[in-house]
Amino acid sequence: MNNRQKPTDIRVVKSQMYLLPFAMRVPLKFGAETLTHFTCLRACITVRDRAGNQSVGWGETPMSAPWGWPSALSYETRLTSMIEFSRRCNDAWSEFESWGHPMELGSDFLNNRLPAILAEHNASESQKSIGEPMPYLAALICSSAFDIAVHDAFGQSCGLDTYRTYNANFMNHDLAHYLEPSDTTVSYAGKYPEDFFVANPPKKLPAWHLVGGLDPIEASELTGTEPDDGIPVLLRDWIDTDGLKYLKIKLRGNDAAWDYDRLVRIGMIAEEKGVIATTADFNCMVNDPAYVNEILERLQAEHPGIYDALLYVEQPFPYDLEANRIDVHSVSRRKPLFLDESAHDWQHVRLGRELGWTGVALKTCKTQTGALLSHCWARPHGMGIMVQDLTNPMLAQIPHVRLAAHTGTIGGVETNSMQFCPASSNPEAKVHPGLYRRRAGMVDLSTLSGPGFGYRIDEIQRELDT
Repeated sequence: MNNRQKPTDIRVVKSQMYLLPFAMRVPLKFGAETLTHFTCLRACITVRDRAGNQSVGWGETPMSAPWGWPSALSYETRLTSMIEFSRRCNDAWSEFESWGHPMELGSDFLNNRLPAILAEHNASESQKSIGEPMPYLAALICSSAFDIAVHDAFGQSCGLDTYRTYNANFMNHDLAHYLEPSDTTVSYAGKYPEDFFVANPPKKLPAWHLVGGLDPIEASELTGTEPDDGIPVLLRDWIDTDGLKYLKIKLRGNDAAWDYDRLVRIGMIAEEKGVIATTADFNCMVNDPAYVNEILERLQAEHPGIYDALLYVEQPFPYDLEANRIDVHSVSRRKPLFLDESAHDWQHVRLGRELGWTGVALKTCKTQTGALLSHCWARPHGMGIMVQDLTNPMLAQIPHVRLAAHTGTIGGVETNSMQFCPASSNPEAKVHPGLYRRRAGMVDLSTLSGPGFGYRIDEIQRELDT
């Protein structure tokens, strides 16, 4: 891949994948779809360094078809396709011959292998038979578990926390090799990801709670079918039990009256309970900035306190940014506007900034490599940073919260697996209890330790089936 060499360089010698299905405790609404069960993809990557020593790393991501592949196709059809694509990625990583640091390997795979694998997949008879190609975002989700595992394996190989390796001591290229600035005041020469991390990553992070579109707000909305497991259902109970201070409000994006009413009702509860901030997620369902502007203007006029507590607006517009180049400056003049689904990579973040977006919500499900490159592009260009959840349970929670701790978000981290699938993380929670339950409005990273991402994988008693 390059002519430079470091003794710490690695290459992949083996890749394995596992599927971990689980049921949701309560339904989760994504755009026009409702999710009642999930499957996580877990990857195990074996690497060797230039001296021949082998190490193993792990990565995981929820295979969220509704989020990564919005479509009229059935959930099972899309999930089956994503699983098949994951097997192609698994084979490709097993055969990947590049050497280097994970930033180099990950970038090489994203740029030179993933597009070809996706093209092969979409040209296959099984894929053509369903009548719709898999989008790139879904491919990124499948690829991310392997990419995360490579980053973990490198830390294991070096005997270091992976976040201590994003610098000149271990990387063969600086960021100028990967990124192109848009402002003359920005230069990546001699800069590495470490240069854009916070100086002292916190051991505790404020937790954002997701108020789903189907979540009951008042007792009068309960149907009697809710789980009776001692875990809260109503929003006030969640706030009281977990000490929540931040709420993310899911909206419809195609029903302005409902969206406005939802913002007001939840905003009033937030004021009543001393919540610090909220955000509004329109789930890519809006096509005209006027839809968002009119809601914001009315909210400011009628409920200024609720409006002031709204910290930012998340991804109202279609996720295919190149095909939907909507000028959004009118929205971001009112509230910070954050890319989420559209932020496939740093080039899309750059395009978003040109169109008027002012921040980016990073997600490890788009690969650790891609998330770090997007962060390193956005930060010096003055964009706000948030780290958003994909309902990350089990191992997926750990790189997710570590990314938030190191990138210095505008306010903690979204984390909601304890709402929708708490039992799925029981083995991991025995080792890291503070990561899978929110206390005093925080998640606690202090149990993470050792090389890689600090999983302490040998202490987690989870059986895996291939």
